[in-house]
Amino acid sequence: MAGPQVVSSEVTEVPLRGFLADLRVEGISALRLSLPAAGDPLGLTGPPPFTMAAVDAGQAATAVFPGRCLGLVPSPDRRGSSYSGIRWTVMEADATPPDVPGLADAEHALTTAMRSATDALLTVEGPGTGQPSIRTADDGLAPGYPARAHRVAALTARLASVLRVADERGLTSGQVSVRNQALRDLDRAVRRARVAAHNAIVEAHHTRDAQARP
Repeated sequence: MAGPQVVSSEVTEVPLRGFLADLRVEGISALRLSLPAAGDPLGLTGPPPFTMAAVDAGQAATAVFPGRCLGLVPSPDRRGSSYSGIRWTVMEADATPPDVPGLADAEHALTTAMRSATDALLTVEGPGTGQPSIRTADDGLAPGYPARAHRVAALTARLASVLRVADERGLTSGQVSVRNQALRDLDRAVRRARVAAHNAIVEAHHTRDAQARP
């Protein structure tokens, strides 16, 4: 996300960087990513207002504290003709841990979905529209994440670009149906793998803590 980013509540508006610094002072233990879609509230456990807002936005973050959580939902922030940024709205979030895949399981599911989508799409013949240009995308992870997380995140970023440029022109309704199902399955695997990659640092910390206990 580019441009200025602010966090708003009912009474305040502060820069995102300052808001995150305040969360560290308050004892934040994790910041989880959610990439939900209609019918698949990935990474969310409620309550309904937060879930609905996150699904509408297609993404959200959850700040985890001992015994409570805060949800952050982004939306475009446009003021006048020249200001364009991101506004994060703070909402109450359920403290119940979400059911999200671990990194290893997500990587395996992504690989399986890629094979299935490739097999399905090879049966769909349409007019030649040229090869779309797919740029190598930044994986979006900061230093300190496991190498597998960087690898999976980079792959999901590239596949997300492929999904965005998928074109239906010139196909029959049956071919469109086959391709749409393949792309839906791949999209689900991409979202789950991206969430797993971004949450991998939390998973790694929990694993180290468990291993350190006598």
